[in-house]
Amino acid sequence: MEVILKDDVKGLGYKNDIVSVKPGYGRNYLLPQGIAVLADKTNKKIVAENVRQAAHKADKIKGDAQALADRIGDLTIEVPAKVGESGRIFGRVTTLQIADALKAKGFDVDRKRISLDSDPASVGEYSATIDLHREVKHKLRVNVVAE
Repeated sequence: MEVILKDDVKGLGYKNDIVSVKPGYGRNYLLPQGIAVLADKTNKKIVAENVRQAAHKADKIKGDAQALADRIGDLTIEVPAKVGESGRIFGRVTTLQIADALKAKGFDVDRKRISLDSDPASVGEYSATIDLHREVKHKLRVNVVAE
């Protein structure tokens, strides 16, 4: 079943992409939630026209995302966590904590656009990826420190 995404869906695609999904996922989740529309001839023409008209806006959005990535640069974020005597973390480091640390530094990034490359289990330096745009992804160093 082919559908046209109306929003970005993590692991599936970006807005206005035509993707092939299993019929049950499309009928029971994507279409009723308004996340996608059926990719028939008419909807494909509508999306193509919308993409053509929004091309200059898309360039501006990509430019803004690239500018944000350049401003973040080689920044290292420190995230405090409760740590035991052996250096292992109690609980977990979440993307919300990273987003809050970025906000404190003056960068407004949605927590849903951040993903940790590996799950921090102890104090140390880890890396995270920020998905700012479909073509702009930025690596961020996260230093987990004892609270």
